[in-house]
Amino acid sequence: MTKMVTLIIDEVPVEVPEGTLIVNAAKLAGIDIPVFCYHPKMEPVGMCRMCLVEIGRPVRDRTTGELVLEADGRPKMQFGPKLETACTTPVSEGMVVLGTTAKVKAGREDIIEFLLTSHPLDCPICDKGGECPLQNLTMGFGPGESRFIYDDKLQLRKHVPLGELIILDRERCIQCARCTRFQTEVVDDPVIGFYQRGRALEIVTFSEPGFDSYYSGNTTDICPVGALTTVDFRFEARPWELKAAASICPHCPVGCNTTLNTRREARAGGEVVIKRVMPRQNEWVNEIWICDKGRFAYHYTQSEDSLNRPMVRKNGEMNQVEWDEALQAAADGFRRHGAGVLALGGGRLSNEDAFNLGQLAKGLGGKAAQYTHMGGGDQAAQVGVAKGTNFSEMGLETAILVVASDLQEEAPVWWLRVKQAHDRGATLIVVNPRETKLDKHATHVVRYTYGAEAATVLSMVNALSAKRPDLGTTAAKAPAPREIEAVAQAFANAQNGIIFFGSEGLGLEASQALAQACANLLIATNHTGRPNNGLVPVWPVGNNQGVWDMGLKPLAGLPAAVSGAKALYLAAADPAGDDPALARAMEAVDFIVVQELFMTDSARMADVVFPVQPFTEREGTYTNGERRVQRFYPALPPEAFTLPDYMLTARIGRLLGLELAENHAMQVMERIAAQVSDYREVTYRKLAEVVEQWPQVGGRDLYYGGTTYKNKQGLGIKLSPASERGETVSLAWAWPPELRSAGEGLLAVPVTRLYDRGNTVLPSKLLGARIPSPYIAVSPADAGRLSLQDGDMVQVRFGETGAATEAPLPAAPMVVVRVDERVPAGFVLAPRTMGLPIFEPTPVEISVVERAAA
Repeated sequence: MTKMVTLIIDEVPVEVPEGTLIVNAAKLAGIDIPVFCYHPKMEPVGMCRMCLVEIGRPVRDRTTGELVLEADGRPKMQFGPKLETACTTPVSEGMVVLGTTAKVKAGREDIIEFLLTSHPLDCPICDKGGECPLQNLTMGFGPGESRFIYDDKLQLRKHVPLGELIILDRERCIQCARCTRFQTEVVDDPVIGFYQRGRALEIVTFSEPGFDSYYSGNTTDICPVGALTTVDFRFEARPWELKAAASICPHCPVGCNTTLNTRREARAGGEVVIKRVMPRQNEWVNEIWICDKGRFAYHYTQSEDSLNRPMVRKNGEMNQVEWDEALQAAADGFRRHGAGVLALGGGRLSNEDAFNLGQLAKGLGGKAAQYTHMGGGDQAAQVGVAKGTNFSEMGLETAILVVASDLQEEAPVWWLRVKQAHDRGATLIVVNPRETKLDKHATHVVRYTYGAEAATVLSMVNALSAKRPDLGTTAAKAPAPREIEAVAQAFANAQNGIIFFGSEGLGLEASQALAQACANLLIATNHTGRPNNGLVPVWPVGNNQGVWDMGLKPLAGLPAAVSGAKALYLAAADPAGDDPALARAMEAVDFIVVQELFMTDSARMADVVFPVQPFTEREGTYTNGERRVQRFYPALPPEAFTLPDYMLTARIGRLLGLELAENHAMQVMERIAAQVSDYREVTYRKLAEVVEQWPQVGGRDLYYGGTTYKNKQGLGIKLSPASERGETVSLAWAWPPELRSAGEGLLAVPVTRLYDRGNTVLPSKLLGARIPSPYIAVSPADAGRLSLQDGDMVQVRFGETGAATEAPLPAAPMVVVRVDERVPAGFVLAPRTMGLPIFEPTPVEISVVERAAA
């Protein structure tokens, strides 16, 4: 049980846990102690001295140890001769803290004056103006006038690009080290640091490219001055001109809470545009952080290439038409084919979109499925993490297993939170066929050969359980039994156990088998049905879990299912652009309807194409990988001639005699609550409920926690898995398909990159330099064997075997070769959504087109 300590701060009695720093104790009591360098998410350093206070401690008799009392019976207090830093001093029983005395005020005035001697008077043009801690604290604690001679003012460079995304103004920097400490302590990317000494001290970048981190934008949120700004917001707007809309990042399964800042601009023809994306505090999901993809990859929502009119194919050509004609054409085609309709929905869809899509297919007697390469949604519903789960609380009593996932590339904020849990003492087990950045923090690292993902996890079950399935030929690809037993025991011995599983090198059936193997391990170790225990799928897209919960499950043998359909209804799915086999299958389909943001390859094959609204223009809900349902709100006026997906589907349904909810997303959620049992308690009102969170951020607290927005729009609703509800969840066995042999050639395996070339990332005006050209990665051994060099331009054909040749293969993607020692011999890493048609491991043939320059 935590020991509590009682003290007095500015005559206010305060009771806090032992070890609490004075600055935090004061904040909990509603007392502001100003800070610049201190941040509640990082270790204290006491650099800025702004938090100086007088501290008195009870005097004790050296002989007896008893308190020495004054004549009136109160403890005698001994105050130190100097002011002390509240950010580095923990509380103690009976302590008295004074933060408003003349001595304290004089000390704070001196600190402010010292800082301003090196700070420019930029407030009228500074991007931080209006939300600047230095500006606010100068008004509250500064001397009121300066004794410094203006002609002696220090002048430094004011526009220093630390990279493509972050700009440094050296004159504004107060050397608090918040940015460098964040990069080193919090995210383990020490790519910026201090250089020189004294007034010449400056922030520099050590990486190439500059400030090479997935989390760089967060440094601008915690910077207490205008020294660090993002390139999209610098000199673009003032904070008080902006409107704020609460949203949810759609790019990955973390579901980070964000705020979209918008403004109407003359430069945009009077349209409302997004000026920046800011984090919104949710300590259960993303704390106060977001990754740079979530922050900067928003331009696709207002891209000039977005679809803006319905289209119908007439005489072989696509023609823009009015909505009524396009809706009628879609309805007529679906009515004609009835039960032959196959609807495919992707993870971009909201829960409301997916529900209506499924209802339409059901009403026609057809099928609705999710378009994804990953399985595991049922296992997440059975043994997913329970209510009350919070990664911020995980430490010594927790074991975290990450399998088949390069977590930083697939879900950066989860990587951050797992890393921090390990810093607090959690046992971290990384199970992957190649090295990832998480390895350096792992307690245990387990290597297996691609294809043995499920067998490796099942061998851990075998080490702990009497039920021992035969692992067959895959057992030879799994690690040695002694290594597995040690890791299995480490996981089993922990009080709490979490498993993250991804789709590194996996197709649908293999990932489904891995999900079941992970569920078995959780069941065998009793890590189900309790907070901070359970399964977390690392989905490829933000709402894969929600779409699955709406009843849209992926189909095995998708090409056969597509070619066997009479009509195809695609929403947020581009099978033709992803896989030539699916494109060929679509050629056999009589009628195709596509609703999309852009003119995709599938849309080019369609008979009817509908433009839909991005998440920034409509309302709805997403369900993240932890199965937390969260609500997002519109930030922009909807484009004319576009509709949200759920409304579009409902209008087609109306013409078919189906009564689907269409007036508002809230109406659709009411039907979801009535028909999907796990969502029966979900309402838009409950989704908007909030509670007080720690640390306090934004508003008058921005000097303390940063400019992250305080969450006033809802923390979401965590769904309970079946195991938490007391339902029996038993062991089950699923086996992945055998990998096709590559013979003497190479086997290509799909992997995930954060910055891909998908249509939600490529339009970014900021991330272009970070988005790589299409490439494959090979091991040094295979590069030597096949005479490949780093930088060679090659063509690749998937599904064929053979060694590299000098003759180009027809109709094969052209990519760059990367020689990477982290790639296992015999395999080629092929990033998904990079223009490479790969959904699952497959043999690959490589032909050299152009040699790299010497």
